[in-house]
Amino acid sequence: MRDHGGNMDNAMAKYGGGPWIDLSTGINRVPYPVEGLDPDVWTSLPTQTAMNALLAAARAAYETQAPIVALSGAQAAIQLMPRLAPPGRAAILGPTYNEHAAALAAEGWEVSQVAELSDLQGADMAVVVNPNNPVGQHHAPQDLLNLLPNVGRLVVDESFADPVPEFSLAPRAGQDGLIILRSFGKFYGLAGLRLGFALGSAQDIEALRTMAGPWAVNGPALAVAAQALNDAEWADTTRTRLIMDAARMDEIAVQAGWSLVGGTTLFRTYSTPHAAAIQTHLAKAAIWSRIFPYSEHWVRLGLPGNAAEWAVLETALTGTGE
Repeated sequence: MRDHGGNMDNAMAKYGGGPWIDLSTGINRVPYPVEGLDPDVWTSLPTQTAMNALLAAARAAYETQAPIVALSGAQAAIQLMPRLAPPGRAAILGPTYNEHAAALAAEGWEVSQVAELSDLQGADMAVVVNPNNPVGQHHAPQDLLNLLPNVGRLVVDESFADPVPEFSLAPRAGQDGLIILRSFGKFYGLAGLRLGFALGSAQDIEALRTMAGPWAVNGPALAVAAQALNDAEWADTTRTRLIMDAARMDEIAVQAGWSLVGGTTLFRTYSTPHAAAIQTHLAKAAIWSRIFPYSEHWVRLGLPGNAAEWAVLETALTGTGE
């Protein structure tokens, strides 16, 4: 089932009201500031010079010299990944983001979900989301690398790794059989730009670049992301703020009678008395949350972006644990 957060059209159609606070995704609601762009980025085709500047900024931010390709979001990489090899047996550490399974199945792969890293061994393609979505499990880089001799390809989706760079395999990318996916839009709060990256061996990255075709990333995204990825001060400040905001969210949730299941500093997942009822309750306050088809109790919330949003959330959560 391909269900996602961010489906605000459904929320507005069902509940009306607004303005809405979309906490159904793990997208930073304090985005990187986008200032005036050169008009040429809107009117000209993206240049190789602009692409080279973006890739250099990405390598610096991710501390890697590995081959890298920029794509229209990490989702674009997920869609292309199954085409790197003939369909075989894929194993995904889960539960996790459901698009990995959907994309593999659509290309004819036999897909299974497993519960332990060791259960990935023997797969033609093994997929790990690290940190995981929706409960934020982290796996040490070496534990993941230990899988490489025992799988055809290891795909590590690091869409939520920006707040915890110490868990990233990007500095060790470039090895045969290892592919790392990164999302730009989540941490930088600019999901509408649709930008992500894949890092891997020269052969795999060239294959992805060929499949993506020319101009896979738009001109405004190239310009904005190159500036953002080079801004280490903004990234460090944001990591610190997110730690404090995640602690604040946990405190509010505990006061509401919820218990923490897990998460990252971009989203928190809680166990509640009844997830669907909680989502409806919050929707009536124009707050959109994320629930899951495999759990009656889990609710996931992103973090509010300003004082007004925090106030609305705190008011709405009062009494929801009863």
